Amino acid sequence: MATKAELKYYASLKLKKVRISEKKFIAEGKKLVQEAIESDYICDIVFATPLFEESNSKFITGLKSKTIRIEIIPNHEFLKLCDTQTPQGIAGIIRQKETSGQIGQNVGLIAALEDISDPGNLGTIMRNCDWFGVSTLILSNECAELYNPKSIRASMGSLFHLNIIEPEDFNGFLSGLKNNGYEILCADLSGVNIFEFAFPEKSVVIFSNEAHGPSQDIISISKQITIPKYGNAESLNVANASAVILSCYRNKYSN
Repeated sequence: MATKAELKYYASLKLKKVRISEKKFIAEGKKLVQEAIESDYICDIVFATPLFEESNSKFITGLKSKTIRIEIIPNHEFLKLCDTQTPQGIAGIIRQKETSGQIGQNVGLIAALEDISDPGNLGTIMRNCDWFGVSTLILSNECAELYNPKSIRASMGSLFHLNIIEPEDFNGFLSGLKNNGYEILCADLSGVNIFEFAFPEKSVVIFSNEAHGPSQDIISISKQITIPKYGNAESLNVANASAVILSCYRNKYSN
């Protein structure tokens, strides 16, 4: 049985500073717990309410067969672990994964995020990358926290499918990819129409801060591309823009 001290400790992971120091995070909900356990992330413990156990006995039995520690705790204690307003009744404590910084062989399209500040946008872009088969995502140091609860929820489990790299020197890392034959592309309002642009197979597409757009450092090493505007909206949400641009690339390179 989980002690009060343990429950207090795990609940403290709702705080960013604790997640960073302990290198752990909370994954809420059945889908996220399942995705985490089936990935190469390590799950320390799963908490569930009696009602969830009763309604999902087969799922709980399956977890126990994987020798994962399961603790059934009262609903009022479970709520202390949760960031959501209407939790599903299950949450896992997951260890953060050290990023290798390595790009796999035969990786064509890579996405990179410069200072994306909204965790919901970060999570949605992870989901978009997963949908369009983009396996590698590079984050700058000023991006929203990868393990923020909103990022995790918005990713819908895609966090656990991606090779995510957080280099100390974002621009230097991109310059290294450029030297290794990748075309560095940047989504920007003043860029080339993506529907008239010939995407190189080895491309890195950068999506930048929602309010400020790409930095001069990024502009200096990249070719700018844009989604043409037909209506009166000032701009596209960066996550929506990522879906359009990744789809445009994938339309050319479908395998």
